[in-house]
Amino acid sequence: MNPRMRYYPIFVNLAGKKCLVVGAGQVGRRKIATLASCGAHEVLVLDVADPGPEFEALGGLPGVRFERRAFAPDDLEGRMLVIASTSDEELNWTISRLCAAKGVLCNIVDQPEKCGFIVPAILSQGDLTVAVSTGGASPALARRIRQDLGDFFGSGYGALLILMSRLRPHIIGLGQGTEANSAIFRRLVNSSLLEALEKKDLPAAKAVLLAELPAELHPLTDELLDGLY
Repeated sequence: MNPRMRYYPIFVNLAGKKCLVVGAGQVGRRKIATLASCGAHEVLVLDVADPGPEFEALGGLPGVRFERRAFAPDDLEGRMLVIASTSDEELNWTISRLCAAKGVLCNIVDQPEKCGFIVPAILSQGDLTVAVSTGGASPALARRIRQDLGDFFGSGYGALLILMSRLRPHIIGLGQGTEANSAIFRRLVNSSLLEALEKKDLPAAKAVLLAELPAELHPLTDELLDGLY
């Protein structure tokens, strides 16, 4: 791998897309679960071995389909994203080259030199997703950084994100323009709102909203905070 190469960070919308996972071992199962949770239309899983009872829960996820057989080049047709997690070096290289020729995004687990993309270490707090990558140089360090970030990002961030997503259409609906909208959003995220949500102090959070939001939105504050916890 070229040491100067940098990966382009991207979040992919898998809704309606077809994916392929070759290898249903422990690592493969984690990849399958993530793809399914992100709304992939279909996740075809191939393995020449019986995946065992550990796979049973995954088989019940929407879109996941298992076939006990070897990989064939035709399996790439119509696939947006492919992950290979096999111990067969030759097979991994074959899948990598075929995907490159077809322009299909491909990840070979723990082998960045064969990948069209690499999977970062991910921290999730509700709709908040933080991805950490070391460019494939040290996945172990990426996981350590993710753990450190987990200590930093408390539950308040997830609650704040939900609140902001609820607020956004109402603020935009006021028709004040981008500059005025951005100013409101900046004031909110730099206020004591996050601290109040970390403490689950809804009265304090409401007080911040009343102080920072235009008067037209004041009647919505209880609705905006409802069900955050």
